[in-house]
Amino acid sequence: MTSDDARRLALALTDAVEQDHHGRPSFRVGGKIFATLWDDEHMNVMLDEGGIHQAVQEHPDLCTEVMWGKRLAAVRVHLPGARPETLGRMLEESWELRAHRRR
Repeated sequence: MTSDDARRLALALTDAVEQDHHGRPSFRVGGKIFATLWDDEHMNVMLDEGGIHQAVQEHPDLCTEVMWGKRLAAVRVHLPGARPETLGRMLEESWELRAHRRR
């Protein structure tokens, strides 16, 4: 997958928009970030702690944990090795967490 592929998957989700976040593209629903493009080869997906651990366990060749300070905050997905359905499921889960809070 490319960063353009990842962008299309994120923006295909209902009400998803792209906005700058400290110089990086972020994908939001209801103002809440559910993913960011870290660079051309990596996307951070803001899953809950259980989802992050599961993604790393199921896809150790693609996924690493991302910490913000002392908090486990996201899973970093290596895009060139990712399959659209794998990243799509992660994005949907993260989107749902943010969209649900909004309602």
